Amino acid sequence: MGVIVARARPWRAPRSVGGMEGLLLTEELVLLAYDDNGVNRLGRPHLDYGLAGAVLLELALAGRVEVAEKRVVVTDPAPTGVPLLDEALATVGSGRPRKPQDWIGKLAKGLPDRVLGGLVDAGVLRRESDQVLLVFPRTRYPSPTGAEPTVETAARERMAAALTTDGPVDARTAALLTLTRAVGLDRKLFRELPKERVTARMDEIAAGDWASAAAKKAIEEMQAALLVATTAGTAAIITTAVS
Repeated sequence: MGVIVARARPWRAPRSVGGMEGLLLTEELVLLAYDDNGVNRLGRPHLDYGLAGAVLLELALAGRVEVAEKRVVVTDPAPTGVPLLDEALATVGSGRPRKPQDWIGKLAKGLPDRVLGGLVDAGVLRRESDQVLLVFPRTRYPSPTGAEPTVETAARERMAAALTTDGPVDARTAALLTLTRAVGLDRKLFRELPKERVTARMDEIAAGDWASAAAKKAIEEMQAALLVATTAGTAAIITTAVS
């Protein structure tokens, strides 16, 4: 049986994290990428590029950008009301059209610190600084209670439900699944689920009618760009390490 997907609905700016719901894709990705000890298990530069991809995904879902002739173009410069997204929208619209991979590299700079800082300010995470082996500085971002934040639990449950059932999939959940797959986080999140089921269901969701044609095209291009960017970033780290 083919996957049943929820029809695309008009995009609405997510509610603030202070309300503990309606997070941006960037915020959900950060929470999923950090373990309960506040350590980034996705690694760098995967998280940086993933967050940049999440920003572009948000703008595509909002109908603000699309991909034409392999370039990201602004189709609607109207502000979304979300500073992080509006700054990215202004940046994308200020110069010549670029490929998704080029924008991912450009928008990634400083994003992890900014998103993490916002979650700290909202009380979802706390910042802890210490030293590894009493020498190397380290900053961790656990939750204030030491338990998984409720908004992260909600995101996990939403994603798991999409993967284990054949029911409708809303656009934001589908986009988050697409994003985690592109950066390789899906393999860490769904280890308890049968790999074949996850792979098949991910393919079904990716092919589903959960966003407009223009948004789907943009998201597919950005997913491919993320795969290229993270692969290149990993290769660069390996090359540096063995040099």
